[in-house]
Amino acid sequence: MSATTAAGLTSTTLDELTAALGDAVSTDAAVRENHRHDWSRDPRAGTPLAVVRARDAADVQAALRWASRHGVPVVPRGAGTGLSGGSSAVDGGIVVSVERMRAVEIDVATRVAVVEPGALNVEVKAAAAEHGLWYPPDPASYEICSIGGNIATNAGGLCCVKYGVTTDYVLGLDVVLADGTLVTLGGKRIKDVAGLSLLKLFVGSEGTLGVITRAILRLVPAQPPRATLVASFPTVSAAARAVVAIGQTVRPSMLELMDAASINAVEDFRPMGLDRSAGALLIVQSDAPASAAAAEVAVVEVACTAAGADAVFSTDDPEEGEMFTTARRIAFHAIETRGSLLLEDVGVPVPLLPELLEGITAIAADLGVEVPVVAHAGDGNTHPIVVFDPTDADAQARAQLAFEQIMALALSLGGTITGEHGVGRAKRATLPAQLGTDVMALSRRIKDAVDPAGILNPGAVL
Repeated sequence: MSATTAAGLTSTTLDELTAALGDAVSTDAAVRENHRHDWSRDPRAGTPLAVVRARDAADVQAALRWASRHGVPVVPRGAGTGLSGGSSAVDGGIVVSVERMRAVEIDVATRVAVVEPGALNVEVKAAAAEHGLWYPPDPASYEICSIGGNIATNAGGLCCVKYGVTTDYVLGLDVVLADGTLVTLGGKRIKDVAGLSLLKLFVGSEGTLGVITRAILRLVPAQPPRATLVASFPTVSAAARAVVAIGQTVRPSMLELMDAASINAVEDFRPMGLDRSAGALLIVQSDAPASAAAAEVAVVEVACTAAGADAVFSTDDPEEGEMFTTARRIAFHAIETRGSLLLEDVGVPVPLLPELLEGITAIAADLGVEVPVVAHAGDGNTHPIVVFDPTDADAQARAQLAFEQIMALALSLGGTITGEHGVGRAKRATLPAQLGTDVMALSRRIKDAVDPAGILNPGAVL
């Protein structure tokens, strides 16, 4: 008689998967452990029975056909850099990783990149740059995050304020459904409204509807040189008021905010020469042609000064500008050294950004919790990062309460619990409060239609 696994499957059943996929399947304990968590380090993550490191779409199809036959949960995974527990493994399931699927092809004539989902964002940018082209979606983790994950969460980044988010650049997808069917959506066409907009349905679906195996991404001409302005403020509220004023007059290519706690975390982690005494810092860039960029920077300087900036510095030097951008990008890594994290991603309409940031400050003070904040301020999208000592049960409880209160605050201001990181498992309980009963029911009907057995990423989003 065959041995039985923890999920009730026989070893013969697992052997069937291995027979179909060979060394793409691993049941090694170390491999399974390495594929349990994403960057959110969800303590509730399970341990998969096996990891399928797919080499191509056919491997993904075979894995999902097997899982569908046997009712085995499947957690799709890219680079594992997600921040909401969207690729946390589940007990009794398998992880289907696309990390080995890394091909990138640039079609210069049509200005698209044809990309496998495991390719890193930075690899797509580099390949496009060889042809004088650019892929704008620009997560802070662009050097380590994968395109498949970016699409699954509809990732944003530092350039969103002017250039939009991932969905604005997805022209086509190949997706493997729960039963192993491979569907091709969209293509290299710029305009296409034939049929229902199923392509957009899969962007941002967080692996709950299918596994992406290929993407066609729109490219644009290379970004022009950027002028950079950095302004320091006595308070985060003053910086937020400047953001509102800037957005009413110009549209910079970047408008980022760092509060005092995130500034000091970065300086502790990697000294960058940031002003430790500042209550907040705005990093603003313009990629308009030189004369227009100078005019944009002048408008931004006036807005910052009027909002109470202590100091304003501007430069046309790309290296100087990149130094400030780097400081913003490494904030997560810097704050991670201070303790365990609960990573927020709340957003509000831009005019309400001051109220959101003031409210976050009040919640942190009231609960005695450290909550550094960085933000894609020009979009009204903030990242409050709740820091706590995992060995202190009371600190952990207060951190969780702060996490929940910050989401409730955003919703009370007409905002969202996630602007770009996704719902995953971390925010699943709060999603109904944003969407409401009818939209949740509609979402579940769509999920049930595409994945009737519910094997795709169970416990995530819905």
